[in-house]
Amino acid sequence: MTKNIVCFLVAVISQNSWSQTQERVLINGKITANTHDLEGVYVVNSQTEVMTTTDASGAFSILAKPDDTLVFSSIQFKENRVLLTCENFTDLNFTVKMNLVIHQLQEVIVKRYDNINAVSLGIVPAGQKSYTEAERKLRTATALDATASATGMAGGSISADPLFNFFSGRTAMLKKEVEVEKKEFFMKLLEKMFTLEHFIDRLKIPAEHVKGFEYYAVENKQFTNILNSKNKTSTEFLLGELAVKYKEIIASEAK
Repeated sequence: MTKNIVCFLVAVISQNSWSQTQERVLINGKITANTHDLEGVYVVNSQTEVMTTTDASGAFSILAKPDDTLVFSSIQFKENRVLLTCENFTDLNFTVKMNLVIHQLQEVIVKRYDNINAVSLGIVPAGQKSYTEAERKLRTATALDATASATGMAGGSISADPLFNFFSGRTAMLKKEVEVEKKEFFMKLLEKMFTLEHFIDRLKIPAEHVKGFEYYAVENKQFTNILNSKNKTSTEFLLGELAVKYKEIIASEAK
């Protein structure tokens, strides 16, 4: 009896030792979910911090070994952690079930208070609006400056500048300047949130294409909305999805 116990313990110790010292190999798998949008889900080996993403069919490949933990995460899915076993490496149909994130609002009661607002509380001066420099230029160029008397237009006048600016193309130029200013703001916010190494090492964007990718990202309305919320986790997930698409564009242009 004692001999059998000793043999069992030796076998367990040997198995654990083999699991810890064996080389990591490529494991192939696929995620499944109640959606067709399976591309861009992060797959991270928590032991080595090696990361990859799923393709359009949900398939992925990553270096791992038994007892490693794979972490699956994305904006639209709940995080899933899978402890790998020896069977996973021989299973030709290794699949991981992902559950969609469902945002369910609790009951909201809306009460109307007509006399309570930012102006009445003195937080914002009455009639004041904040403009950027480009927005001020555009407003000045397009605003009609009526100086008519209280009884009508008699004795008053309207500036011809807005009409002149419109036909000369200056208004269109100023509108473009406002858009450029917004994109520059988002570019600075993006570069402040993520380092150059993040784009090159984590997202695998070639160094010479990083600036182009930043412009590509801030052109995406959904991304700038999330970026402006300063939620780094959500921003990083969507940035990863955009990186996959941008690298496909680079690859197609290189052909």
